[in-house]
Amino acid sequence: MSMESVAERATRPARVSEPFISLAGVQKTYRMGRLDYPALRGVDLEIRAGELVAVVGPSGSGKTTILNLVTGIDRPTAGTVSVGGRRIDLMSEEELAVWRGEHVGVVFQFFQLLPTLSALENAVLPLDFARRGSKRERFGRARRNLALVGLGDKADHLPAELSGGQQQRVAIARALAADPQLIVGDEPTGNLDTVTAAEMFDLFKRLNGEGKTVLYVTHDRDLAGRANRIVSIRDGLLATP
Repeated sequence: MSMESVAERATRPARVSEPFISLAGVQKTYRMGRLDYPALRGVDLEIRAGELVAVVGPSGSGKTTILNLVTGIDRPTAGTVSVGGRRIDLMSEEELAVWRGEHVGVVFQFFQLLPTLSALENAVLPLDFARRGSKRERFGRARRNLALVGLGDKADHLPAELSGGQQQRVAIARALAADPQLIVGDEPTGNLDTVTAAEMFDLFKRLNGEGKTVLYVTHDRDLAGRANRIVSIRDGLLATP
C-alpha cells in the first residue's frame, strides 16, 4: 500500500465527524525588531460546520491572528490549522490563493472597496480574478449577490455615493462571490453605527441560516452575545468568556 503524500492529505475531503475548523497547539510569534511577540501561545480550537461563532477579547489578545490563520493569510509558528479537512498550513502560497478564492469570504472593518469601481464591479472582482464562468455569468452572480444584501438598485453607484452601511453590504456581496462555505468578519461592524451594525449582523445570521459557517471578531459584547458560541481570547490563550 502506498503512503499518502502531504499534498494528498492537505486536499482530501473532510470526514463527517471532523470539525470544519481545527486549530491544534497553534502558536504564532511575530518578530518585531530584536524582540519576539507571542500573539498566540498554544491554542486548541474546533468549530463545526454551520456554526455562528464570535471571537472576543481585548486589543492585542490574538483575535485577528486567529482569523488570519483560519483564512490562510498567515501561517502558524507551531501547530496545525485545518479547514474543511484540509491542512491549509501545508499549502503553498499559490494553493492557498486558489483555496481562499473558492472557499472563504472575508469582510473587513473598513470595507476595502476600490473607489473608482461601481458596487457591481467591486462585487464581481473575486470572480474576475478566478476567471470563473463567462463575463455574463460573473456579472449575473454579482447582481444576485447585491440583491441578496439589499442593494439591487445601487449596482451602478460608486462607493463614495453609498453610506457606510451600504458599502459594507457591497463588501459582503463581494465576499459571497464564489458562494464560499466560510464567511469571516474582522470587526465587520466596527465602523458602523449601532442600528446599521445590527442590520449587518442580521445579514450574517441569515447567511448562517442558509448553512454557511460564520466566524467574526467583535468588540461589541451585545453582537457577540447573539452568536451561537463565543470564543474568548486573552494574552494569546483561550479564556472563559
